[in-house]
Parts: sequence; structure tokens; C-alpha cells
Amino acid sequence: MRGARRTAGRRPGDDRRTGRRAGRLNPVAARWRPAVALLATLALLGPVGWLWWSSLLPTPYAVTDMGHVDDGGVPLPGPAGHHAGAAAHGGHGGQAVGGRTVGVDTLRETSTAPPAVSLTLTARRDRIALPTGRVLDGYTLNGTSPGPLIRVRQGDVLQVRLVNADVAEGVTLHWHGVDVPNGDDGTAGVTQDAVPPGGEFVYRFLARDAGTYWYHSHQVADSQVQRGLYGALVVEPRDGPPVRDVVATAHLYDGARLLDGRSPTLAVPAAPGERVRVRVVNTDNGPTSAWVTGAPFRLVAIDGTDVHGPSPVEGRSVPVTAGGRADLEVTVPPGGARVEIGGNAAVVLGAGPGPPPSPRPEQALDPLGYGTPAPLGFDPAAAARTFGYAIGRRPGFLDGVPGLWWTVNGRMWPDVPMFMVAEGEVVRMRISNDSGEVHPMHLHGHHAVVLSRDGVPSTGSPWWVDSLDVADGESYEVALLADNPGVWMDHCHNLTHPSEGLVAHLMYAGVSTPYRVGGPVGNDPE
Repeated sequence: MRGARRTAGRRPGDDRRTGRRAGRLNPVAARWRPAVALLATLALLGPVGWLWWSSLLPTPYAVTDMGHVDDGGVPLPGPAGHHAGAAAHGGHGGQAVGGRTVGVDTLRETSTAPPAVSLTLTARRDRIALPTGRVLDGYTLNGTSPGPLIRVRQGDVLQVRLVNADVAEGVTLHWHGVDVPNGDDGTAGVTQDAVPPGGEFVYRFLARDAGTYWYHSHQVADSQVQRGLYGALVVEPRDGPPVRDVVATAHLYDGARLLDGRSPTLAVPAAPGERVRVRVVNTDNGPTSAWVTGAPFRLVAIDGTDVHGPSPVEGRSVPVTAGGRADLEVTVPPGGARVEIGGNAAVVLGAGPGPPPSPRPEQALDPLGYGTPAPLGFDPAAAARTFGYAIGRRPGFLDGVPGLWWTVNGRMWPDVPMFMVAEGEVVRMRISNDSGEVHPMHLHGHHAVVLSRDGVPSTGSPWWVDSLDVADGESYEVALLADNPGVWMDHCHNLTHPSEGLVAHLMYAGVSTPYRVGGPVGNDPE
């Protein structure tokens, strides 16, 4: 009622405080109103527009021109100081010691020995019949997925001719975990152009290190690998006790985990007392675990490198990183044994059905303290450079697309570090993760040794990795010897994540690349 009395007698629209009709602006205010609205809009949208525009990537572009130089705080050798003389087309690599610059295409195998193993792999689009009854539109190599298992002896030369029958977006082969020369790394737009339909590329390298590895396309990698364009590679030791081995590539086809692309169960006839080495290869985007039912086992290798002094294990599982490998050795008991992989696949060892499956043990084997110490071949305390690789996440624009993207050291692709090293240096890196998800970090062309996790030092066998799970909230310190010149991807091997920005590069001073991402060739390593 008080409100009614206070307004009584006013004409509708009358404003006694201003002495004019409400809603009628004076001429000056009316003139400035559109300008004020425009300025307010620009103030709101201007920064967003600038962020959008600044995120757009050139087409094509060289990865060596992306991001910023990180030399670990130590100037690189050479006349150009810590920028190593940004020469034309050299990007951050520039000029090496003595003024010599080399292209990644020239960094090929130097051995002149004839290949001991030579084969052709033909990639094509194909329909893959799954045991579930479904048919997957995918890719095959020589008509199968996975492609042929390749075996070569340590010290021999392997030569593989890749032919693209009809994969429209092109293909490559990356030799995951094999420290090949940079020109054979198979990364589209970095170390080669993707092989177009009707084209071919020949990979040739010396199998220097015995171990379990795999190969896969690194062109449109997420789609092509998930849909079948991969295979396993075993480098057998030249000398050593004879041990039977079986390869189990675990891969999700349309949500179904199959071993070697055939079945969730792989039967391996074996006599009681026989030792069998089961080489587990995790080709998926996420981690899995392996454990043994019915017998103790030894974890004899991780990521292709033998564990020093492995002891028998029972009642524990072995984590297997996405992209990683774990070799488990089992002495087959009279009733047989099962190597369980992820709880929905298994290698059954023995003459019969083996024991019933068992759930994953509550405890996991920790490689940080497993096995016994051994020399590394270099001194991590004498590192020439130390880097940080901090993984995070924040909203923003990536190549003009808004979203929640991964970050490296707080920055989004392409404004990420280019880790610069010189050949022969010892390098340390601290990898930390505060992004909310686990990330399987994979460095091409090198193996690194784990020094510590969350500040707890390694006390067991040297834990050599090329693929390392870094869980949310974890940090690892690793070290490596920079003994393989080139431009190397250092990225998450959940293959959806590199395309979302979780990729950096390790680059040697004096190395350049003639290849570009995008452009007429359509190179797309992610």
C-alpha cells in the first residue's frame, strides 16, 4: 500500500527525479549509446577473438618451427649460442657444431650388410570379421590384423617395404620401442611423408637390441591403429639359453579385446616343466595388467629391455602401459597355467584347459624395487641438461577449436617446449601430471631409465622404458643418453591425446627436417 501512495498522482512514464519522461534519452546520450554497446561487445569478444586467431596453425608447418626453445638452461654448443643459430628451414635446430646441418631424411642406417629379413607389407582398407559376429571397417597389412609377426635376430638387418594399396589418407610404419635411425622412425610430417595410395617406402635398420617391440602407423595414428594397422616385432637374442616364447598382442577391436586379432584366448601347448616366455604387447590407448594363474612367474623384460635379477612372483599383477610391453616367464606346471591379460583375455599354457581364471590380484608388482641393481652405462648425476614436462589441462582454442585441452608446462600446442639437446649429452627430465587422467608417455628413438617416482628412488633393476604411465598426481624423474640424433616425438600414447595437444619434441642441435605437417601431402602424425 505504501508503494501505491508514493506513486499516486504520477502520470505513467513520468520520472520526477529527472523531470523528463522515462525512456526518453537526451540527444547526447542517444548519440553515444550505440558506440558504448559496440565498445562493450568488443571488450567482451575481442580477447576471445584474439585467442581464436592466435591458435590457428599455418598450413603446412614444420614441427621444428613450433613452440619455444627449451635448452634446460644451458647454452647449446656452436657459434649461435643457445638458439643454435636458427638457420633457414632449420627451425630451432639451426647450425650444429662446426656449422654442419643435417636433415632427418639423411639419418638412415649406415650398415651395408644385406638384410637377413626382407619383406613387403601392403596396407589396405579392409573389413575385419570379429569373433563377436560383428564386422569392423578397418585396415589390414598383407590381409590380416594385426600384420605379420616379424622376427629378426639381434645384430641382423631388417628391411621392410611398405606399400599403400588404397588407404586414402596415407600410411607410415613407426617401429615402437626400436631405437632406429631418425629417417626410419615413420612419423608423418616429421621424419617422412605419408605414403599415398599406390606409393611405397622402404625401412631398413639394424636390430641392435633384443626385445619385444611392435610397429604401427603414425599417420592419423589414433584411427588407423585402433582399426587394425599394427603388428608385433621380436628381436631374438643372438646368444642365450633356448626358451620357447609366444607373442600376445592385446588389442581392442570395437570394444572386444582379442589376442593376435583372433580370440580372447590363446592356447599354447606346452609340456610340464617347460619354460615359456609370454611377450605381452598392449596396443591400446589405456593401461592393462597381466598376471599368472596356477604358477609363479618372473617379469624378465619391460619395454624390450631385460630386467636384471628378476625373482619369482606370485599373487601380483604386472601393469602394462599403453604402447608398452611386459615379458613374463612361466615354468609350466602339470595342471597348466594361465597368463591373464586385463581379466578378459588369457594365454593358456599346457596340454589341457588349464586352471580356471582368477581375478586380478589386489597388489601390483612395482618395477621401482624389483630385481637387482646393475650399471647404467652413464651417470645421471652428470646430466648436461634437465627438463620439466608438466602435464595439465585448461580451456582454450586449439587450431581455432574451443575445448578443454592438454597443456605442457602450462601452455597449449603449438606453444610448447622444443627440448633441445646435443649428441652425447646425458639428459634428465621430470615428468609430472596434474591433469586428472593417466598418460602413457612415449619418447621415440630412445629408452630412458626411471630414477625415481614421487621422490622415491629406484632400488631394483634399472627400469628402462620407452612407454611410461604417469598417473594423475604422480611425478617421475628419468634420464637418458642423447645418442640418436634427430627430431623425435615425445607424446602421450593414448592416441586421442596428441591430437588434443599432448605432444612435444626432443630435438638435436644441427638437425632439420624437410617434411611438413598438413599441406598437399596431408601429413597428420596424430
